Amino acid sequence: MRCQMKKVGWSFLVWLLVGGLVRAAETGSTPPAVAAEAAAAATAASPTNGTAGRGVPIVSDDRHRLGPGDKLSFQILEDRDPPKPLVVTDSGELDVPYVGRVMAAGKTCKELAEELKQLLEKDYYYRATVVLGLNEVSRMAGRVYIWGQVRNQGAIEIPVGENFTAGKAILRAGGFTDFANKKKVRLVRTNPDGSRETIELNMEDILERGKIEQDVSLRPDDFLIVPARLINW
Repeated sequence: MRCQMKKVGWSFLVWLLVGGLVRAAETGSTPPAVAAEAAAAATAASPTNGTAGRGVPIVSDDRHRLGPGDKLSFQILEDRDPPKPLVVTDSGELDVPYVGRVMAAGKTCKELAEELKQLLEKDYYYRATVVLGLNEVSRMAGRVYIWGQVRNQGAIEIPVGENFTAGKAILRAGGFTDFANKKKVRLVRTNPDGSRETIELNMEDILERGKIEQDVSLRPDDFLIVPARLINW
């Protein structure tokens, strides 16, 4: 009698299991364990939990070339800290947490985010998800500085997208004074490798004789020095 009850019990369990699988197939439902696993995978891939594309840079702009004055937001998702505001300096650099100063000018947010990801994963993180967003585009491309025998000495902003030359800078500074040595204007430039070069310009030829092919395009942080001419009494 007991043996017969066991057989009936096992038969009943098999019937329930088979029936349940058939109903699941007919209705398209997913077993609870599979559904839970799928939900966990979807949650891990969701950008709202801070792990979207883990290890892959996330950016908001891939067209604009960064320049001085551009305002960015920087975040490492693994830190779970709010985004940090950063500003590209006049020299085109960005002071990035953990990394330090990095040249940003001329790069897109995507290019810079990929570079920062590599630097962070080299020394600080096993995996770094870099979020770099462009918040505000500056209206200038940097500054140059002009001193000496011009009407208005000081810093001059370089307009975005303009080929800003030494001649334009002098005109923007109000032109020469009566004592300017126009033939001996010096352009002092610091190169990316830290070396410094001095270029002598004959601005009299450029501005008064129309030899504009001799004019030189300026870069951010260039210095123009206009000396005084010697006066023989």
